[in-house]
Amino acid sequence: MADNKNDSKLLAFFKKLGPGLITGASDDDPSGIATYSQAGAQFGLSTLWTALLTFPLMAAIQGMCARIGLVTAQGLTVTLKKNYSKPILYGMLIFSFPAITLNIGADIQGMGAVAHMICPAIPVSVFCVILTTLLLFIIIRYPYQKIAMILKWLCLSLLLYIIVPFLVEQDWAMVAKKTFIPTIKFDKEFLSIIVAILGTTISPYLFFWQTTMEAEDQKHKGVVFVDKSILSEMKTDVNLGMLLSNMVMFFMILTTGTVLFNGGIHKIDTVDQAAKALEPLAGKLTYFIFASGVLGTGMLAIPVLAGSQSYMLAETFGWKAGLDKKFSQAKPFYGSIIISLLIGLSLDFFGVSPIKALLYTAIVYGLTAPVMIAVIMHIANNEKIMGKHTNTRLSNILGVLTFILMTAAAVGLIYFLF
Repeated sequence: MADNKNDSKLLAFFKKLGPGLITGASDDDPSGIATYSQAGAQFGLSTLWTALLTFPLMAAIQGMCARIGLVTAQGLTVTLKKNYSKPILYGMLIFSFPAITLNIGADIQGMGAVAHMICPAIPVSVFCVILTTLLLFIIIRYPYQKIAMILKWLCLSLLLYIIVPFLVEQDWAMVAKKTFIPTIKFDKEFLSIIVAILGTTISPYLFFWQTTMEAEDQKHKGVVFVDKSILSEMKTDVNLGMLLSNMVMFFMILTTGTVLFNGGIHKIDTVDQAAKALEPLAGKLTYFIFASGVLGTGMLAIPVLAGSQSYMLAETFGWKAGLDKKFSQAKPFYGSIIISLLIGLSLDFFGVSPIKALLYTAIVYGLTAPVMIAVIMHIANNEKIMGKHTNTRLSNILGVLTFILMTAAAVGLIYFLF
């Protein structure tokens, strides 16, 4: 009887979680997994400490975005449109649209390649088409609440990555040392991977998704007044989502840093390469869990990528928008989702490699993130917009640290490129 009560409490708690959990989980998309795999393969456990660094920064920025969505009951794009100059808004659109589309393309290719490894009889391109069709069917066919529930259950696929390191032998004393004592190497390769990790974990498209979904979620719940209880639930949701995201990042680096680095494999460009390399060194079970996780995270991340882009466009141009609307009620909104997925899919047929797609995505995200963080902090401290729900001192301190770090990463990115 007690077990049933505990199960029902756990299920009720899980149901309360929403945009924060989905946002955090979607951050660990196939392209992100490729970045973490490369970090582990190239430098062993030397970048484990970055998971501790990025957690409070991610939680602070996404918490601001969530609070903006709750208080304003509208997306970040609408807030920018109403309160700031048009160049900021259109600048974000111009940079975000190609970056998100390239990210979608890289994720589709990564999923297709991994699915092909599991079932070699079917070509990668066929899997890419099948997965894209399935995603479009789910997004167009099901209303927001169903999609949100599907995405929440897909978040459980991330737990697969937490299991993997326990399937191989670990030196836990060394793991603890590398986690709590940062390793810094002042060479191009090491600093480049640090920049890549920062760009992967703190991505601008997540800011837009978090804000819009928080507003949508409250509309569906019929909330008209934001109180301490709602803000507390939001913080729990966001913090758990960001914690899950960083735990996956930590265990991904741990797995590849232990297995691939020690196995003499120091270069990983794609998620399928990482999975292939794991099989002979760590066994078929590890390989299968890793590959399955890629498919789950891709199914989770792509709707978030495409959805955030479509909400941005709809809110900018005044289209009817919402994943709860039928296709006939919001044709331009769903049309932009279809176009973004089809363009992403076409990258494979035009011979654009996922590595190049990820490079261009990282460049654009890296350059726009500091600007967006500065804008979000300005909104979150603006009493005209936020009323009494402006930033706390701790939020501002973490926000400034995030801005400094992402600005340094952007400068480093430009330096390494040119």
